[in-house]
Amino acid sequence: MWAIELPPFVPFFIAALFAAVTRGWLRSTILLLAPVLGGLHLMTMPEGIYWQTSFLGYELTPYKVDSLSLIFGYAFHIAAFIATLYALHVKDNVQQVAAPLYAGSAMGAVFAGDLLTLFVFWELLALTSVFLIWARRTSRSYFAGIRYLIIQVLSGVILLIGLLFHAADTGSLAFGAIGTGSLGGWLIFLAFGIKCAFPFLHTWLTDAYPEATPTGTVFLSAFTTKVAVYALARAYPGTEMLVYIGAAMACFPIFFAVIENDLRRVLAYSLINQVGFMVVGIGIGTALSINGAVSHAFNDIIFKGLLFMTMGAVLHMTGRINGSDLGGLYKTMPRTTLFCIVGAASISAFPLFSGFVSKSMVMSAAIEEGYDWVWLMLLFSAAGVFHHAGIKIPYFAFFAHDSGIRVSDPPINMQLAMFIAAALCVTIGVYPSMLYSLLPYDTSYNPYDATHILAQTQLLFFSALAFVWLNLRNMYPPELRSTNLDVDWVYRRLCPTIIQGFVARLAVIGELNNALVHKIGALSPTLARQFGPDGALSSTHPVGSMVKWVIILLAVYLMLSFI
Repeated sequence: MWAIELPPFVPFFIAALFAAVTRGWLRSTILLLAPVLGGLHLMTMPEGIYWQTSFLGYELTPYKVDSLSLIFGYAFHIAAFIATLYALHVKDNVQQVAAPLYAGSAMGAVFAGDLLTLFVFWELLALTSVFLIWARRTSRSYFAGIRYLIIQVLSGVILLIGLLFHAADTGSLAFGAIGTGSLGGWLIFLAFGIKCAFPFLHTWLTDAYPEATPTGTVFLSAFTTKVAVYALARAYPGTEMLVYIGAAMACFPIFFAVIENDLRRVLAYSLINQVGFMVVGIGIGTALSINGAVSHAFNDIIFKGLLFMTMGAVLHMTGRINGSDLGGLYKTMPRTTLFCIVGAASISAFPLFSGFVSKSMVMSAAIEEGYDWVWLMLLFSAAGVFHHAGIKIPYFAFFAHDSGIRVSDPPINMQLAMFIAAALCVTIGVYPSMLYSLLPYDTSYNPYDATHILAQTQLLFFSALAFVWLNLRNMYPPELRSTNLDVDWVYRRLCPTIIQGFVARLAVIGELNNALVHKIGALSPTLARQFGPDGALSSTHPVGSMVKWVIILLAVYLMLSFI
C-alpha cells in the first residue's frame, strides 16, 4: 500500500541520490527512469488525500491528488524527462544531482495539500535550482545566483509569515482557496507573486536564467514560475487584481525583449510574457479561463523549453549567444534551426501548433467577461511575442547575417530531446482534445473555428509585415553589444552607489576623527603643564577671593539685565 501511495517527488530524490554515487550509462539510465516511472505511477493514482497526519494541532496533507495538481504533475514529468535527456552529455556532478532534486521539489510543491508542506518544497526549489546557475562557474553566474537565491529565499520567508497569520486567523493550514481578505492572505499572495515574476518583482528571472548553464536553463524554464502559477490557481482563482497584473506582465516584457541582444534573455522576458496570459486567466476565474491558464502553462513548459533548448544548443556549439555575434547557422545546424522554428510557431500561436489551442481560450474568456481593454492588451502582446520570440530568435540566430561560424548540430541526445518537444508541440496543436481531456473543468471549446483562425492569421501576417518593413527601413532596434538593466538597476546600480557614498562619508568622518585625535595628542603636553599638579590653573585660591569674583559677576549680570 505504501508503494501505491508513493509521492511523486520520491523517485526524483532517489535518482539524485544514486546520481551522486554512480557514473556513465548507469547514472544516465537512473536519471531517465525517474520521470518515466514516476509519470506511469502518477497515471495510476486516483484523486484523493494521502499521508494525512497531525502536527501541533493542525492537519497536514503532504500528498493530495486532484485534477489541477495532476495536469501540472504530468507536465512536470514530461519536462523532467525531456530536460534530462537533453543534459545526458553533461558530466558535471553538481548539475546531475541538482536537476532531479529541483524537479522533485516542484513535484512536492504541486502535490502539497497544506501550506507547511508547500513552504518546505518552496524553499527546496530555491536551494536546488541555484546550483544550476552556479554550475556555469563564471563570475557573472556566481553573482546572479546570489541575487537569485536572496530573492527566492525572501519569497519563502514571506510565505512562512503569511501561513502563520493565516493559520492564526482560520485555524487551518489547508492549501486551498485563500483570497486577499486578511493579512496572511496578502503575504501569501506576495510570496506567490515573487516566484511568478510579477511586475517589479521579476528581475530575478531575467537576471539569473541567462547566466545558467545551457542545460540548466531548460530545467529552470519549466518549474519555478509554473509552480507559482499552480499556487495562484489553487489559492486565488477569480481575484480580479490578477487580471490587470497579468495584462501588465503580458505587455511590458515585449519592449525589453525587442532591444535585448542576449537571445536567452529575450526568452526570459518572453517567459514572463507568457506567464502573464496564465495570470489573466486565473484572475478571470471562470471555467474557460482557468482551463486556458492551465493548458497554456502545460504548453509553455514544452515550447518554451524547446526554444531554450535550441538556444542552449547554439551556445553549446558556438560558445556565443548574442544576436550580434550569430547568424547563418542554418547552413550547418539545419535540425536545430527547424526545431527552433517549430518552437517559434508554437509560442506565436500559429494554427496547428500548441500555443494556438490554449492562448485563444484565455482571450475568449476575457471577451466573454467584458474585459475589453485587457483583451486588447493581450492582442497587442500576442503580436509582440511573435516579433521577439517568433521572428527575432530564429532570424538573428540562424538567418540574419552570415557570422562565418561553421558548427554542426549538437550531440544526438540534445537533438532527440528537441525532436520530442517539437513533436509534442505539433501533436497538441493538431489534436487539442488530448490536452483538453486533462483539464480541471470539462470543456467543449473548439479553437479551430473560422473566427479564431482568421483573426490569428491576420494578426501574425500584419506582425510579420511590420517586422519586415521596420527591418528594411533600418528602424528595427539593432542587436547591440550592451547590457540592458531593468528594475534591477535599483539594486545593481543605485543601491551600490548609495552604499559606496555612505562608506566614503564614513571614511571622511574617520579621517577627521584621526586628525582631531592627532591634534589633541599634540596639545597634551601644553594641557598637562596648565592642568597638571603644578600647573597655573590647578593651583588653589582663597575662598574670599572666589566670593569676590562671584559678587562681581552677579553685579555685571544685573546691570546687563536692566539695560
